Amino acid sequence: MARNTRQKRRQRRRAQGGVAAEQTEEKSVTQRARARQQAVRPSAQPPKTQTGSRRVPGGGFKRFVSESWAELKKVEWPTQNQVVQGTIVVIIACAIVGGYLWLADLIFKPLVRDILLR
Repeated sequence: MARNTRQKRRQRRRAQGGVAAEQTEEKSVTQRARARQQAVRPSAQPPKTQTGSRRVPGGGFKRFVSESWAELKKVEWPTQNQVVQGTIVVIIACAIVGGYLWLADLIFKPLVRDILLR
């Protein structure tokens, strides 16, 4: 069975409901079309202006500071114990890498001096 086209559906509704249904249908179709068009094409709507939010020159800095302060209140800061443990881990990692580089320097120094610089 072939699909009903929009025109066939409208003709069937007119036959069932008469003239009043036709007028109501046209209004609802128009409203639905406008709503759909606004949802699909938001750029067709007039752009919003932001002139009302700027009152005082330099107010941007004050707003920035207040928003930054609010974000800093949300941060879960580490405890003193966590900071000490993290610092110790970093110092140990630096010592290991430093020791590795020192040994590599001791091993490769004669090689570079005797073979490459002669």
